[in-house]
Amino acid sequence: MKKIVSPLMLAMSLATFGSAMAQTAPAAPAEPASSLSFNAGVVNEYRYRGISQSRLDPALSGGADYADKSGVYIGIWGSSIKWIKDAGGKSNKEVDIYGGYKFSVGDVGYDLGFLRYDYSGNALKPSANTNELYGAVTVGPATLKYSQSTGNLFGFSNSKGSTYLDLTATFDMGDGYSFAPHLGRQVVKGKDNGMFSYTDYALTLSKDLGNGLSASAALIGTDAEKGSYVYGTKQLGKAGVVVGLKYTF
Repeated sequence: MKKIVSPLMLAMSLATFGSAMAQTAPAAPAEPASSLSFNAGVVNEYRYRGISQSRLDPALSGGADYADKSGVYIGIWGSSIKWIKDAGGKSNKEVDIYGGYKFSVGDVGYDLGFLRYDYSGNALKPSANTNELYGAVTVGPATLKYSQSTGNLFGFSNSKGSTYLDLTATFDMGDGYSFAPHLGRQVVKGKDNGMFSYTDYALTLSKDLGNGLSASAALIGTDAEKGSYVYGTKQLGKAGVVVGLKYTF
């Protein structure tokens, strides 16, 4: 027997088929969203590139970050410090202002940016204020980053073009734990600055405590030449354990 299919029945069948396909087809990936976040933290001492910025004493910090869905980002971060006053200056705080662009090509991530370390009113000669350009490449858990100063580095005379190269990996250990080994090399340019170049290392264990709170403990040290980074008898680059709490909201 010949079956006659009316145009109405055909349309209803196609509509039903289309609805079923729509329910079973995978959803299109959502566009990355822009984000604005804030953070506050406390550590038993503030270390940067392996050197204590707070004379081995506790420090408070806080910052804000905006990441646009295009990959452009900007941020500001500040911490209490002691090294400027220890060097004869007048500032007790560090404020970092940074911005850049992150993007990916295949499985490789890239990050290009600018960072200014500002120590307002530091009164050191040369000024401790420092500007750096940086670029980073991330493959899997590992990130290789290169930074270069556009002028003097942290108050060192004739140190334009000083560099910092570091390799850091971050491994998810499960249950909110992560482990991050780090190795870096700071080169301070300038005829009389050779003793201030050094290699630093860090082994950091972090725990996500939930609700924006995280804790960390790190073994940090350097091979800085004895007498290069000191305050009195304190060797500011000696190995030590740094613990901290951070709240992100």
